[in-house]
Amino acid sequence: MPEKQYGGQAVIEGVMMRGEGHIAVAVRKEDGDIVIDKKELNSLSKRFKFLKLPIFRGVVALFQSLIIGLQALTFSANQFSEEEEDLDLWELISTIAISFGLAIGIFVVLPAVLISFIQKYLSSAIAINLIEGLIKVSFFLIYILIISRLEDIKRVFEYHGAEHKVIHNYESELPLSPENAKGFSTLHPRCGTNFLLIVMLMSVLLFSFFGKPSLINRILIHVSLLPIVAGLSYELIKQAGKDNANKLFKLAALPGLHLQKLTTREPSLDQLEVAIKSLESVLQEEK
Repeated sequence: MPEKQYGGQAVIEGVMMRGEGHIAVAVRKEDGDIVIDKKELNSLSKRFKFLKLPIFRGVVALFQSLIIGLQALTFSANQFSEEEEDLDLWELISTIAISFGLAIGIFVVLPAVLISFIQKYLSSAIAINLIEGLIKVSFFLIYILIISRLEDIKRVFEYHGAEHKVIHNYESELPLSPENAKGFSTLHPRCGTNFLLIVMLMSVLLFSFFGKPSLINRILIHVSLLPIVAGLSYELIKQAGKDNANKLFKLAALPGLHLQKLTTREPSLDQLEVAIKSLESVLQEEK
C-alpha cells in the first residue's frame, strides 16, 4: 500500500478526492464532459503543529471535512444550475451550525429525552447507556433507509461506491483504470459512514463512566464529550484502514463496513472514470 492515504466524498454526479494538501472535485455534466475543480488545502494544522497530535487531528479533520464537503457539493450543484452560487464564510458557518444543531437534536437530545422516561425503571447505568446507544443507531439506520429510497441519492451512493473502488485500486498499486477499479469492493474501512457509526458506539462507551445523570446533565455531557469522541473515532478509523491493522481495530470497523452496504451501490464504468479523474488530479498536484 502507498504511504499516503487518500479519501473522498460522493457529490452530485461526481466525486471529491482529498490528499494531504490538495482536493479535487470531478463532475460529469449533462453533455458528458467531466469538469474538475482543484484547490489547495489550507489546514490550521499547518500553522499550529499541536493540531497534528492524536485526538486533536481528528477534531480538525471533522470540521475541515464538513467545510470541504459543503464546498464540493456546491460546486457539483452549480454544474446543473443556471445560476452559479458560492458559499461565503458566514453561509458556511451557519450551514455547519444548523447541521450540527439538527444532528445534536436527533442523536443526542431526543435519545436523552426517551431515556429520561426509561431510566427510572432501570437501576443499571450500563443497561441505560446500551439502550440509548441502540436508540441512536436505530435513528441512524432509519435515516439511511429513508434517504436510500430517493432516486437522486441512489446516484450519489453509486458515486460513493466508485470513490471506494478507486481508492482500493490506488492502494493496490495497480494502474488506475475503470476496468481495474471495477473488481474491487465498494466497502472501505476509512469511510465516513464507518466513522459516524463508531462515533455513536464510542459515545456509549465513554458515557458509561458518568452513571445516571439528569436529562440536562446527560445532554451537556454528551455535547462536551463530542470532540473527544470524534478524535478517538478518527484514530480508530485511521488504524483500521492500514494493511497491517490490529485485529481489534478491524473488528471495531466491521459494523461500519456492513453499514456501507446501505450507503454504497455498484457504480458504472463511467462513474469510475469520474472518480479516477478526481484522484488523478489530486495525485498530479501532490507530486
